[in-house]
Amino acid sequence: MRLLIPALVLALAGAAQAQEPEKPLGPAHRLTTPWTAEAEKAAVPLPEYPRPQLVRKDWINLNGQWDYWGGKGAPDARHVPSVAPTFPATVEKVRVPYPVESRLSGIERLGEVNLWYRRTFEIPATWAGRRVRINFGAVDRVANVYVNGTRVGFHDGGFASFSFDITDHLKPGRNELVVSAFDPSTGDGMLGKQSLKPGGIFYTPSSGIWQTVWLEPVGAAHVARLDLTPDVARQRLQIIVRADAHADVEAVAYRDGKPVGRVTGKPGTELHLAVPKPRLWSPDDPFLYDLKVTLRRDDKVIDQVDSYFGMRSMAIGNVAGVPRPLLNGKFVFQFGPLDQGFWPDGLFTAPTDEALKFDLQATKDLGFNMVRKHIKVEPARWFYWADKLGLLVWQDMPQAWDAEKDLAIRSRTEGQMREIVDQLRSVPSIVSWVIFNESWGDFDHRRMSDVFKALDPTRLINTHSGINFEPHDQGGGDVIDLHDYPGPQPVNWQPGRIAVLGEYGGNSLRTPGHMYRPDSKCCYLLYDSKEAVTKVYVEQAAKLREYAATQGLSAAVYTETTDVEEELNGFFTYDRQVKKLDFEQVRKANQALIRFGR
Repeated sequence: MRLLIPALVLALAGAAQAQEPEKPLGPAHRLTTPWTAEAEKAAVPLPEYPRPQLVRKDWINLNGQWDYWGGKGAPDARHVPSVAPTFPATVEKVRVPYPVESRLSGIERLGEVNLWYRRTFEIPATWAGRRVRINFGAVDRVANVYVNGTRVGFHDGGFASFSFDITDHLKPGRNELVVSAFDPSTGDGMLGKQSLKPGGIFYTPSSGIWQTVWLEPVGAAHVARLDLTPDVARQRLQIIVRADAHADVEAVAYRDGKPVGRVTGKPGTELHLAVPKPRLWSPDDPFLYDLKVTLRRDDKVIDQVDSYFGMRSMAIGNVAGVPRPLLNGKFVFQFGPLDQGFWPDGLFTAPTDEALKFDLQATKDLGFNMVRKHIKVEPARWFYWADKLGLLVWQDMPQAWDAEKDLAIRSRTEGQMREIVDQLRSVPSIVSWVIFNESWGDFDHRRMSDVFKALDPTRLINTHSGINFEPHDQGGGDVIDLHDYPGPQPVNWQPGRIAVLGEYGGNSLRTPGHMYRPDSKCCYLLYDSKEAVTKVYVEQAAKLREYAATQGLSAAVYTETTDVEEELNGFFTYDRQVKKLDFEQVRKANQALIRFGR
């Protein structure tokens, strides 16, 4: 995404930003969504099991009120001791898992940097004899975890999940959990659209715990991850069960509750589960199979998880002399919005699961078949809803600005990108990895294209979305991707590389009473009525259809799903309260474009 005022982009997108003192956010930030009140009243916010592709029946959700120690006087969370520090006698309360900058957290301050969380928990007697793990959906950016005063683990990176075995640190009765987070919101780590000086196309940061925290019991050997790869041509699912090798694996696939395939083997090996006459997953028919994976040792069940998968393929094919993306062997024009994933009440964190689903359901209802998740990694339940509703996903990698010049930051960023791919590789809806956006924190385009293709040869690799911005196209990957505001303009495909318009549009409309900042006029072309912005949208969609027919255009991304802070170019206002375009006209235009080639 690019602003029309390059000087502002450069000012906000430089190297590490200077640390600012903590300060309260003002009344301009107090927009509420239809779910704000529910989230504020919930004893346990976001109570749903947070990891739908690796579900265990026994678990404890640790979301809710925690003690909070941050801001002035809080210990430096970069250089942490092996023993947790003693909290002050009087501390604030924070609502986990909402970022401390957000209204829903109850803190609502910017620039905390050093964040310390504390709560207690008890382990049920029924968990006796099993190992206990603590799981974090995500903590931005560097996290340390203590149980009963002792540090049990460390994680660097604000967008990936992590987990620790805490069994040996537990005691009968009440246990104390302390989590520290260091987050300067600077360019030496994965940042995305966060900025300590939000404005224009950069937004308020989300620091600390921002996804669900939970406990669960596992066996001495347990399933840590499932790598699921559909093989439509051979009517089978490739499975690698990441678990202790000293166990036996059984995997059973179910269709509408009835078993259709079964395979046994060893963890860490490539297993092939037969799926005869597969019902293929697509936006038109997002069918999902259920999967049950069991670990046994000496014929005794030691761990069991429930999961799901979709049978679909993604490739590049030649259609009438033009390289096209083929979903299940057929060309499908991919069309969807740029989805930033920000909320006025929760920032990075949707207030409820219903809210998380809302943006995707609205995208589907608007007649789109795709969504580009823009330089942010959502919680696992977001991908579940994309899988369930039937939306193709382009998944961006969040960038670290300083990776452009600093080799150590570059190496760390690349490692975190690998972690994200491993975490999401089983998601059926993801059809493309977007490595770099425009010239933001980019490096080694050709090498990174090869790295991602080796990591995941089953999806399209979009190495550089927005090649018309410096340093232009360096080759590599499966996609040639142009950005154009307001656009659209044609894109020249290349042999073996499909042509896409990775961003265009940005048609803006002010909506008084539903704007994050009442004086905002950002960011692209501003229109004066719903009718005017709808008219130009429909005209742009028709132009895309022309380019699909005459120029080989295969996909396009419109900016954007909702307004975000100062940006006013959404289908919805930032609070999700107002539809800013005529949705029926938008749907008809979208469907006419997607039907191209059928």
